[in-house]
Amino acid sequence: MTVAEAEASNHNNSAELPLTTAGSDGGATAKKLTLVPLIFLIYFEVAGGPFGEEPAGQAAGPLLAILGFLIFPFIWSVPEALITAELSTAFPGNGGFVIWAHRAFGSFVGSMMGSWKFLSGVINVASFPVLCVDYLDKLFPALESGWPRKVSIFASTVLLSILNYTGLSIVGYAAVILGVVSLSPFLLMSAIAIPKIKPHRWGNLGSKKRDWTLYFNTLFWNLNFWDNVSTLAGEVDKPQKTFPLALLVAVIFTCIAYLIPLFAVTGAVSVDQSRWESGFHAEAAEMLAGKWLKIWIEIGAVLSSIGLFEAQLSSSAFQLEGMADLGFLPKFFAVRSKWFNTPWVGILLSALMSLGLAYMDFTDIISSANFLYSLGMLLEFASFIWLRKKLPGLKRPYRVPFNIPGLVAMCLIPSGFLFVIMVFATKTVYLLSGLMTAGAIGWYFLMNFCRSRKIFEFSDGAIDDDRES
Repeated sequence: MTVAEAEASNHNNSAELPLTTAGSDGGATAKKLTLVPLIFLIYFEVAGGPFGEEPAGQAAGPLLAILGFLIFPFIWSVPEALITAELSTAFPGNGGFVIWAHRAFGSFVGSMMGSWKFLSGVINVASFPVLCVDYLDKLFPALESGWPRKVSIFASTVLLSILNYTGLSIVGYAAVILGVVSLSPFLLMSAIAIPKIKPHRWGNLGSKKRDWTLYFNTLFWNLNFWDNVSTLAGEVDKPQKTFPLALLVAVIFTCIAYLIPLFAVTGAVSVDQSRWESGFHAEAAEMLAGKWLKIWIEIGAVLSSIGLFEAQLSSSAFQLEGMADLGFLPKFFAVRSKWFNTPWVGILLSALMSLGLAYMDFTDIISSANFLYSLGMLLEFASFIWLRKKLPGLKRPYRVPFNIPGLVAMCLIPSGFLFVIMVFATKTVYLLSGLMTAGAIGWYFLMNFCRSRKIFEFSDGAIDDDRES
């Protein structure tokens, strides 16, 4: 069944969507994702552990860092997870947020959503092998620069992409193992810290001027991307039941994974605020227990980077497959491996793009990708509200329990936060984001040209749905 057919079935309020995921080449149906692997895949889409939360303390001190990770999930994570739960169960296909924008506003908007989110995702994929090597070079200094570093980034990207090719079920269970092992040193560190905690340290407001840009970007980066898992909806066993529960557990699990080490370290270790940079948890572990725990946390960081890479690469690859099913991309993007039933074209393209980006100094590119992701999120909020108005009779196995005014109120605060991030972007970010957006517009019309001249074979989902509208 194509995604368009699944949507039509849902639109007609059928009792059950017969979701199949056999590849275009007739490969065997892959094993579906079940609850526990899905929870850990969502976890790695969003967080992957407390690695990277430390700059919030550097930017604003311990108290505001703690308050940020306590409050921000309710402002951002919960609304995004609720929207993902409703729309993923209403439209359980691998296009995810592309389907939502397309069904709400038509093919052009759906294509723009796909381009913005894919560019953002593949740039994130590129960052994880680099991050992995950054942690490894603390243990093996030869990897800091030169050809050993380049070879390590190349080899890690290739090997992790091959793991992704073996199937989402394998990737899901690998995520469970990676999650448990990478979090274990933090649990041990927190237990060791308990006798040394002095609660008054939690009230420390910091000793220097606050860096609000760093503070909010840190919260945003660490608690974002809940909707990425929507591109895997067609691979989930009983998605109408599994998705809402998995998202609920993942939100709670992720927040606890951030807060426990943050409470432990801020309460047990007293250092200058400037030392709270990325990687400080490893230093704190050495202060609390010795170098052995520091090394364990650094190994955990490598494992976390692997989990992040696998989850994000899966989302990007299945998004391309979903876009091909909708007719935004040629059909060959939906071709699956005969051996593992994975979308190998999407995996290959995403991996090659990330490999090319991994050797660049892409700080501004990452900021631009976040800018485009913010545009996509604003469009996602609008699609969510408009679909409630446009398709009130649509079967929604999970439904956010608000009417339209309540949904607007729920989306206003995170939308305001996105506007703040975008307003304070640099001129370089505006330029790069503009160029990427222009490229996305050009890509849409190029695909229409290829369809009209029959250069490639396309599915008719997007065209048919636009005619229905």
